[in-house]
Amino acid sequence: MRILFSAPGSAAHVFPMVPTAQALRSAGHDVLFAGQAPITVLRPTGFPLVEVGDGTTTAEIFARFGTNGPKELTQEEINRLAVIGFAEHSRSALGDLFRLAETWRPDVIVHATMQGTAPLVAAALGIPTVVHNFGVTAGLPYVEGMAAELADEYRARGVTGPPERTVLDVVPASLGGDGTGWRVRYVPFNGGGPVPADLVARGGRQRVVVTLGTALSRTAGARYVDRLIEQAATVDADFLLALGGADLTPLGELPPNVRPLSDWVPLAQLLAGCDAVVHHGGAGTMMAAAAVGIPQLFLPSGADHFTNAAAAVAQGFALRAEPQMVDGDLLDTLLNDDSLRKAALAMRDEIAALPSPAGLVGDIEDLATAAR
Repeated sequence: MRILFSAPGSAAHVFPMVPTAQALRSAGHDVLFAGQAPITVLRPTGFPLVEVGDGTTTAEIFARFGTNGPKELTQEEINRLAVIGFAEHSRSALGDLFRLAETWRPDVIVHATMQGTAPLVAAALGIPTVVHNFGVTAGLPYVEGMAAELADEYRARGVTGPPERTVLDVVPASLGGDGTGWRVRYVPFNGGGPVPADLVARGGRQRVVVTLGTALSRTAGARYVDRLIEQAATVDADFLLALGGADLTPLGELPPNVRPLSDWVPLAQLLAGCDAVVHHGGAGTMMAAAAVGIPQLFLPSGADHFTNAAAAVAQGFALRAEPQMVDGDLLDTLLNDDSLRKAALAMRDEIAALPSPAGLVGDIEDLATAAR
């Protein structure tokens, strides 16, 4: 069986798909990724890939919407902007993706929520489709919204809209998703890289990971956590700065209990040896921490961050704050509040109770068989 995976060039959308692809390849199926710039995001996956699109990145697409200066957006406005931006990004890949599917003839297309033209290709060629969600966010409203933005492309190829599809959620029902198809255990994938030997398991002193994911580390940089680092000096714990090689100069001299980690450290392994995490609110970071059962502090800034924070706080395993409102008392609560820790462990167990990606292989095979 041949399975074509398609996603924007973003770790947030590519990485949640990798365990599913690995399970299929381990079962003996052929897996190919169709990726958009920057395809460097796809290289750590270990899968063969074909670049589609005109080389424009999502960052370049969304930069076009920021020409009038900063503006506070509502969640509804953020969602609408995401639909428009990802639809345009997907549009540039349509021709390449169509030709690739015609040539390679996949039995199933598995596409990221935000790959807007994969459903069109699947509908036009009669290929079964799986919408691979990436976190708390329900994917179908985005799929339908992007189809509306791309209505002219659908008409040009003689189809009226996205095909029937199966949705794959990677979160428990208590956290969200669409809830109309399959649910699978979240298995973190963060790429490869060295982990300091003294951090692979918990030590005698509490540790907190501080991370901003891939995008915010690049755009906002270390200044986003300057208040946090200042307050970390008042807390009896070690703080690990996992900012992906961001320039730390704006932070000045770091407190003795703050340790910067150079370059890329696989986050899931790092979290497994720590007691809590402070982060921006991205779905990948949230779910990697949830899977190992540690409390979280969200410092949300945009995208799906506020939605993720609301879901995590509602389940009791997380706190939320504005970056400049973080203080020592809040960090102490993060590390020592018993109710937070118990809720984090309960969420870990809820995630672990879901089927593994390997358990979905037969279901995906059935999709291809039914189509034949």
